[in-house]
Amino acid sequence: MDQNYVTSSSIVKEKARELGFHEVGIAAVNGVENTEAQRLQAWISWGYHAEMEWMKYPQRQDISLVMPDVRSLISVALNYYTPDQRPEGEEYAKISRYGWGRDYHKVMHKKLKALTTWLESLNAGIKARYYADTGPVQDKVWAQRAGIGWIAKNGNLITTGYGSWVFLGEVLTNLELESDRPHTEHCGSCTRCLEACPTDAITQPYIVDANRCIAYHTIENRAETLPETISPHLQGWVAGCDICQDVCPWNQRFSQTTDVPDFQPYPANIAPHLIELANISKEEWDQRFPASALRRIKPEMFRRNARANLDASQLKNDPESNYF
Repeated sequence: MDQNYVTSSSIVKEKARELGFHEVGIAAVNGVENTEAQRLQAWISWGYHAEMEWMKYPQRQDISLVMPDVRSLISVALNYYTPDQRPEGEEYAKISRYGWGRDYHKVMHKKLKALTTWLESLNAGIKARYYADTGPVQDKVWAQRAGIGWIAKNGNLITTGYGSWVFLGEVLTNLELESDRPHTEHCGSCTRCLEACPTDAITQPYIVDANRCIAYHTIENRAETLPETISPHLQGWVAGCDICQDVCPWNQRFSQTTDVPDFQPYPANIAPHLIELANISKEEWDQRFPASALRRIKPEMFRRNARANLDASQLKNDPESNYF
């Protein structure tokens, strides 16, 4: 790259917003980041990653292993919140808001690819690479360092503009861009997320044990049955879990409706019935979840998750009933 070539951070941010990103920040990459690497190593040593072996990839601890000549990281966020509410009633299954609409990977990747292509078009020597929950990058760590938000006590990234209802992405580049100040933490003395978690997955502020997390077990756990420590506490969740986000004061105060049409919910995702998902076939799954991030949850997993909820409900309300 022409060493005399310079582009300003403000121009990069303007382009990102033009492409529809709601938040954008820039972090300088200055070699190995020991503090975050040590925290990740400790979390893994405690076994809190459960069976997510990809969390061990060394690239997560040293971003230069992802892109050796990286100098800056552009962090972006896209608001996905809609004001739709789930109906009351134990007959309904609960799906996390992130999966209500079109697969966020497809939406984010389209915008990130456009930003990356634009960056590389500025000069023949510019290199750029993008990710959106698809590579060994600690997206929340970098988002905090880029000033977008802070990592909260529930492990999510909170922005002051949209709460934690955001998808994160990043562009790595060999451009040296002016960096933003890291975001400060604003959870204060609040512990609502810790108190609300039915499985005590947030073992202490900022530390989440995936082995106890409903979201992990409904999305990532491939076992035939869910652990007995999880099944009685699902509270209707079959795909992810929003409990710690729903109770967060920042979300209650700052959430606002997204302007991204793709994130409007598919109607069947807001109020599915447990009994339907407990018997869903491969063909029904294909029709029900087109272009959806929920396709990561295979039909047999939906059946398992729904039946675990029905079992828990049966034991609580009517031990003599038989719904199959």
